[in-house]
Amino acid sequence: MIWLVGSRGMLGTELALALTKSALPFLGTDREVDITSRENLDSFAEKYQNDSSAGQPGRIDWIINCAAYTAVDRAEDEAEACRLLNVSGSANIAAAAARIGARLIHISTDYVFDGEGMEDEARVKRPYREDDAPNPQSVYGATKWEGEQAVLKINPYSYIIRTAWLYGRYGKNFVNTMLRLMTEQNRVTVVNDQRGSPTWAKDLAAAVVLLIKAKDIPYGIYHYTNKGDIVWYDFAGKIAEQAFVDGLIKVKCTVVPCTSASFPSRVKRPAYSVLDKTKITKALALEIPVWNSSLSMYLKELCS
Repeated sequence: MIWLVGSRGMLGTELALALTKSALPFLGTDREVDITSRENLDSFAEKYQNDSSAGQPGRIDWIINCAAYTAVDRAEDEAEACRLLNVSGSANIAAAAARIGARLIHISTDYVFDGEGMEDEARVKRPYREDDAPNPQSVYGATKWEGEQAVLKINPYSYIIRTAWLYGRYGKNFVNTMLRLMTEQNRVTVVNDQRGSPTWAKDLAAAVVLLIKAKDIPYGIYHYTNKGDIVWYDFAGKIAEQAFVDGLIKVKCTVVPCTSASFPSRVKRPAYSVLDKTKITKALALEIPVWNSSLSMYLKELCS
C-alpha cells in the first residue's frame, strides 16, 4: 500500500493517475490530514496500517510526499507558515514513515541551490549534481533544504527527488499561464536570462512509479527534470508555436525577450537551475524524454 500525501496538487494528481494505471494500491490524502500535526499523521497511519477493509491491503509500505508550501514570493512574508509545511511537515511525515517501517519519496526543488551554476574543470558551467553544496537564496529554498535534511536524518529509508520548472494539467504553472495570456493578447514579454529544464508532471510521476517498482536502488538524493535546457523566453516561444499549430490559440502570438529586471520580484529567480540527471538515469535505466517532445505531448493532451 502507498500513502500519497498531497494527492490533489499538480504532481499528486498525476501520481494518483499513474499509480492507478500501474495497478498499485494507494491512499490519497490532502488537507484533510494535517502534516504539521504529528498526532494527526500518526492517527491516520495507525488507522490504515492494519486495515484491510474495502478490499485494500492494510500495510503502508511507501509514503510519497508531494505536499509543500510553494508560493515562492509570498514565503518571504510568510516564513513561519512556509517553514511549518516544508520543514516541520516534512519531518513529521518522515517520522511517521520511520515508525511504521515505510520507505519515503520526498519531492524537493532546484531552489536549494543559489542559481549561479557550477563550473567543471575547464571552467565551463555545468548542471548541478546531487552532491553539490546547496546555497538557497530564499525562504522557500531554505525551508526545502532544511526539509531535505530532516527527512534524511529521521528516516534513512528515503528518496529525495529534486525537480524544476514543473508544469501539468492540474495546477498553476508557466505553460498554462502562457496559454491563458496568449489567448488574451497577441504579444507577451518573457525573461531570457534564466535557464533551466522544463518538467512535465506526468513524466516525473512515471519516474516515481518506476522507482517504487525497482529493487535495490540506493536511498538518497536524486535529480529529475526533462532532458535538455532552455531559457524561459525560448520555452514560451515553443509554447506559442505549438499551441497555434494545435489550435489551442487562434491567433499567432509574438514573444518578446526581456531581462529579469523587467519583472521585479521579492525573490531573485535562479539564473541557472539545470540539474544533472545522470544518477537517476543509471539507477533506474531510465530514458528521460526531451523537454520539447514532452511539451508537444502535453499540448496535444489538452486538445483532447
